[in-house]
Amino acid sequence: MRKKVIVGNWKMNHCRNEASEFVSGIKDEVKIAKSHNILIGIAPTYMSLDVVSKKKPAGLILSAQNVNEHASGAYTGEVSISMLSEVKGLTHIIIGHSERRQYYGETNERCNAKMLAMQEANLTPIYCVGETLEQFEANLTKKVIKEQVVTGLANLSAEFVSKMIIAYEPVWSIGTGKNASKEIAQDICCFIRKEISKLYGKRVANKVIIQYGGSVKPNNVKDYLTQPDIDGALVGGASLKASTFIELISNLY
Repeated sequence: MRKKVIVGNWKMNHCRNEASEFVSGIKDEVKIAKSHNILIGIAPTYMSLDVVSKKKPAGLILSAQNVNEHASGAYTGEVSISMLSEVKGLTHIIIGHSERRQYYGETNERCNAKMLAMQEANLTPIYCVGETLEQFEANLTKKVIKEQVVTGLANLSAEFVSKMIIAYEPVWSIGTGKNASKEIAQDICCFIRKEISKLYGKRVANKVIIQYGGSVKPNNVKDYLTQPDIDGALVGGASLKASTFIELISNLY
């Protein structure tokens, strides 16, 4: 049985003192959630990773928001896998978030290069896929997501894929207050699982954690996570306050 996994993506929010206070505020909830077979994670900015690392309770997933695919070199402003590997307890990295794709031109091929490098370092991707509003209205959702899955996962081992998280985040719902219905989210998450099954077989597909992300809030999270192919949520705004994040998680009990 797959665990439920809730990860808060802070994006460009929270300085170090705020990050420290947040972790202190959710310590008890991490233990309670684990007793309900729910794992909690947070993805702070690079600047706060060490603060969270030092204060995080056992069981809290620590993720970075991005990484460069190169081991080192003349890539001003970038961070390598070896640098992130020095952060104690960091196990996950978000790859291909729609904001990275939209604002920084990140492609499926580049996402693939990053995950191939992560495979060598034994770090787990949270790989984001999703369509724009124009693609959604043109009924291109499944075509777009198939390409993101096939190209993004190219040449990754079955064992590595079985441990990763894929987050379906329709671009038109991120930060807009709009959200895909639970039926749409389930349909697409099921589609993703079937595509993985075609690539790697049912055993791998049944192990992959598939999250929904896009205006997930305390009042709708349970609707999504009661769907058979939705194993968790990648949460943005609702993860910025400890109280709201706790409310969201506790609504699943």
